[in-house]
Amino acid sequence: MKRPLSARLRTLALAGLALGALAAAPTTVSAHGDMTPQPVDTTGLDKLGETWKDANPFRGNPRAIEIGASAFNQNCARCHGLGAVSGGIAPDLRYLEAGDSGDEWFKERVINGAVRNGVTYMPRFGEALGQEALWAIRSWLETVHAD
Repeated sequence: MKRPLSARLRTLALAGLALGALAAAPTTVSAHGDMTPQPVDTTGLDKLGETWKDANPFRGNPRAIEIGASAFNQNCARCHGLGAVSGGIAPDLRYLEAGDSGDEWFKERVINGAVRNGVTYMPRFGEALGQEALWAIRSWLETVHAD
């Protein structure tokens, strides 16, 4: 059963309130405790360059989905839950809009993170992991998308 648009927008609005930006160096991030981003082997994916793409160039790419599943478990599941099923610490990313409309929000959060009242809720992962790894994660997220 598809959730109404208002419910999905409410979920994204709450997600925006719950996220934060990173104030530490790109090799160490802090969100709900200290962690070091785990490197992601993106062998087999095209190099995307320095300028971030506006839409996921790896959507539907089986290799990207495979890489993204592993990368999510290593770098994101701690807050967003195994299988992207949140336990309440961070947004349940299964409800992130699919397609280009969700790409915009995803890109903004992984690059910039978010801070609320001086507390980092979502660290910056853009420089630490790079766009190949992060778009691979987005590709995997779309395979577990829920309406």
